[in-house]
This record gives sequence, C-alpha cells and structure tokens, in this order.
Amino acid sequence: MRVAHGLASPTVRRLVTAVILFVLGAAVGVPTAAALDGYRVAHRDGGVDVFGAAAHQGDAGDGSLPTGVAAIADTPTGEGYWLATEDGAVLRYGDARFFGSAAANTLSEPIVGMAATPTGGGYWLVTRDGHVFAYGDATFAGSVGDRRLNQPIVGMAAAPTGGYWLVASDGGIFGFGGARFLGSTGNIRLNRPVVGMAVAPSGGYWLVASDGGIFSFGGAPFHGSTGNIRLNQPIVGMDPTTTGGGYWLVAADGGIFSFGDARFHGARPSGRAVVGAA
Repeated sequence: MRVAHGLASPTVRRLVTAVILFVLGAAVGVPTAAALDGYRVAHRDGGVDVFGAAAHQGDAGDGSLPTGVAAIADTPTGEGYWLATEDGAVLRYGDARFFGSAAANTLSEPIVGMAATPTGGGYWLVTRDGHVFAYGDATFAGSVGDRRLNQPIVGMAAAPTGGYWLVASDGGIFGFGGARFLGSTGNIRLNRPVVGMAVAPSGGYWLVASDGGIFSFGGAPFHGSTGNIRLNQPIVGMDPTTTGGGYWLVAADGGIFSFGDARFHGARPSGRAVVGAA
C-alpha cells in the first residue's frame, strides 16, 4: 500500500501502518483482542495467574505492596493489564500505559474497583463510598461520593458508549455519562450481596453475587450461575468472553466456573486471597 505524500505525516503513517498490521494479522490468524480466549486471576497480594491465551506480563506478588490489590483491568488488546491497590496506586504491565493514580490522595474509603476506557487510553478508579477518579482519556462524569448510600460500592464498569456504571453490594446501579440505567437488584431481597459487574457487547450488563447468582439486564444473556451450588469460597468477580456468549466466575480461593462459550482453561486454588479476574 502506498501513502500519498501529501498525507504522509508521521502521525498518519503510524495510523496507516497500524491498520495494515491489524488487517494482515487478522488475515494470517494472529490473535487480536477479539480472538483471545483466556483469563487472568488477580490476588490481593499482587500476584497474577494466567490461563488459556492470556499472557503473563508481570505482577507484584513479591510482598512489596503496602496495601492489597483491589481490582484488575485488561487493555483492549488483551496484551496488558492494570492492577489497582486499595490505597489508589496503579501498576501497569504489558501494553498498559500509566496515566496517573490516587496514591497521593487522602482517600475517605479504599479503592474497590477500576475500569479502562474502550480505547485503553485511560481508566477510572472508584472508592467504597463512591468517589470516582479519572485519568488519561477517561472523563469524570459524576460520582455518588456526596450521597448517603444504602450499601457500599463494590465495583464499576465502563460503558461502550462512554461513561461508567457503579454497582453497590445491594445491586443498586448508578450510571454516568453514556451509561444508561438498564435495571438493578436494589429493590430485591438478595440471598447474598452483589460483588461485581461486567458489560456485554450489546451494551447490557450482568451483576454477580457472592453465591454466584447472576442477574442480567439490557440484553445481556443469562448463561448460567452457581447460585444453586455449594461453594467452598464465595465468588469475588466475573469476566465475560469477548463475544458476550459466556462468562467466567472466579471464587476467593481461585476456583473458576465457566458458562456459555467461556471455556475452562484451568484454575489454581491456593490459600492466597483472589480479588478478581479479567
């Protein structure tokens, strides 16, 4: 492919090259983010276990962290990830770039969740009381830090159309920016508290409870749950497949439960506390 000289600025050349490489990579079967099939499991001590096609790009499991890891988030390519700690520090691995952290802030409550923007050019952090911190191309669209909450915030997720959702342990949903409210369990008596959420490609979302109960909203398909299974340890998070045709649930001991088109690639249960999967 030839680039017209009038358009051959360094920026344009890089953009065209990236497009060519992506097309050629898809043609010859090089994995793109949509083709990756695997998952990463993050431990509170900073360790990261990988399964399937998910590559290990590094971790902080050497005991050097002053506070525990609270969340993990993948880059859009699947070739990198961030870890967010309870005190607001952000650690980057692979092609994940650093855009800032809340480590220098005086937090009223610990960080409990993290979400990357669709471009991978930024991320948000959220505290247990609902304060939101935005970095890179992540836009601050609001928070619940000034509200009296019925239950604490336990996680967040980025909306494909921009913005983000916050989820509380009673399943209450708070949408900001382009994140539309599609339903919640805030008015339902739950057997166990909600511990996280994930977004479907359709724009809907799932909520997951600590017993593995799944609640689907906005066209996010239900593929199964562990709500009727006796678990050794509670569920702490979920990770959807790139198709939205399935998801993995991860337990506090590292146990993995697969549903829909999510294939089981192994688990590594141990005495180390798990905080989430991506």
